[in-house]
Amino acid sequence: MGEAKRRKALGLMPTVHAFEAELDASGAVTLVRGPEEDRLRGLIVEVLGSTQSRGAAWASEYRSSLVLTRGHAGRLETAADLEAIPVAPLRRITGELALGKDPAQAQGVALPVEGGVVRLREQRHSFDGERWESFAPLRDPQRLMTILQSHPAFTLEGEVIGQFRAEHWQAGRMDLDPEPPEELLEMLEAVAREWHGETPELWAELHADRLEDNAASPPLARRTVFELRRPAPLQSPLSRVFAVRGDVEFFPLMDSELYSPDGETWIAYADPEAEVQEDGLPAELARIFDLETVAVTVHADGRIEWDHDGIPAEHAERVREGLREATGAGDAEAWADWTAQVLAETFGAELSVPDDASLPVPVAVRLDLPEDALEDPDPLAQTFMESEVTFDGQTWRDLFGEELPPELSAFAASDTATN
Repeated sequence: MGEAKRRKALGLMPTVHAFEAELDASGAVTLVRGPEEDRLRGLIVEVLGSTQSRGAAWASEYRSSLVLTRGHAGRLETAADLEAIPVAPLRRITGELALGKDPAQAQGVALPVEGGVVRLREQRHSFDGERWESFAPLRDPQRLMTILQSHPAFTLEGEVIGQFRAEHWQAGRMDLDPEPPEELLEMLEAVAREWHGETPELWAELHADRLEDNAASPPLARRTVFELRRPAPLQSPLSRVFAVRGDVEFFPLMDSELYSPDGETWIAYADPEAEVQEDGLPAELARIFDLETVAVTVHADGRIEWDHDGIPAEHAERVREGLREATGAGDAEAWADWTAQVLAETFGAELSVPDDASLPVPVAVRLDLPEDALEDPDPLAQTFMESEVTFDGQTWRDLFGEELPPELSAFAASDTATN
């Protein structure tokens, strides 16, 4: 008996179930054909529903494939240019569910499921559900670069949602900091597991690849910071995006990656020989958070103050001019715009501001200005960090505090207001 027949007789060969699924831009999945068993159909529907794009990401993916394979008359520069390109609302995917297949050994696009993988083969799109078209992959690198260089819109990026550190233990535990919004929690955990390795074999293989050392022992834990963004208007093949889930793009910040061989010591992949701090930060990164700074108070009316010996006299005028330019101090409209941006970026999802309303305007803001920026020719806006605000000139509110300042309570998002 041949080896393949012997393995099949012993039940060791993967069991393959072909399928065809139809998806729409909202994320709904319908099996057109597939296995009869409800459990198996459920595996296919669940994995496609959780991994395939929808909403803005659906449109971005379709337009990108269209432009890269069929070209586009005219130059695409802005998101508005792309809005003129119609997007097919339906997609069909063919593939197979392979039970008993090790995800680490699967070829092509393979999505792990309980007991095996779902392999994706072909995608077709339709505007009416009757006529279906596919995009042939672009295999000519020179042609690809010509298209990318012809359309600046490929360099546009989506809005940043936030950065989240995933501490992932080989045993399975996952800790996220800060805690992401509830609707992103499962997606972020799934992407982190995919990035670090979802099986012991992949965990060890991906770790060895990062160290470029096939003999490296697998670590007990890994840490990676992921930046989450809304979809870019076009998806460039040169983008550093690792995964698109739903309408969110996931970018692992590889320079932030650490691993722990023993659960206590943390080592940077970027420099395994570097000293690592107790808090898990490489020495160079830790020094960034330990800079000597000068506390500066910027007032709405344009006054700028610091301790009498905080900034040398030869730098005083440059600092004042730089901070007025960066904050809009002295110009009521510019100051209101800048402080609104600071509050929105600081408190993010905790705020909900109606279109016909404006956030209250602080009368002063305290900044931390790094001492080594005083002689730096770069604009000061690239160096300082806002720390406190006051709305009445008397009471200061910590921008890094856990609670929303009372002056902003009227704009608390509903989920924050009910907590």
